[in-house]
Amino acid sequence: MGVPNAALNLDDTDQRMLEALARNARISLKELAEAAGLSSPSAAERLRRLEERGIISAFTVDIAPEAIGYPLQAIVRIRPLPGQLHVVERIIQETPEFIECDKVTGDDCFIGRLVVRSMGELDGILDKITERAETNTSMIKATPVKRRLPPLSH
Repeated sequence: MGVPNAALNLDDTDQRMLEALARNARISLKELAEAAGLSSPSAAERLRRLEERGIISAFTVDIAPEAIGYPLQAIVRIRPLPGQLHVVERIIQETPEFIECDKVTGDDCFIGRLVVRSMGELDGILDKITERAETNTSMIKATPVKRRLPPLSH
């Protein structure tokens, strides 16, 4: 994680670079420089500094789960039974169908996102967890807001 005040030092050029990278992490350095109004060497240096400051932590790809055989997605709220927190966390980490999971405050300890091929597959995954936790599952119908950058301006 970066320094909490690192975002306070983002200027308009940094913001343009981050927005261009959020649209396409595979953008060429030349195109990134053009988007930011910089030369390629200047853009490369800024990119390096954004990484060093922890503002950029990875360059990634966005894969459509349904295109690779996972037509169903679910959000699962998980409340481990007493003494089972670490075991449940390990089960979640070792289950590749959990594509995302947050440890949260409140009644539930974890909120996870699963991709599955069928309802039967979902039941099988949940069966491993429900021996050690209470779960509440909601099937995802649509994602009106995909993961995106937070507001970059001050």
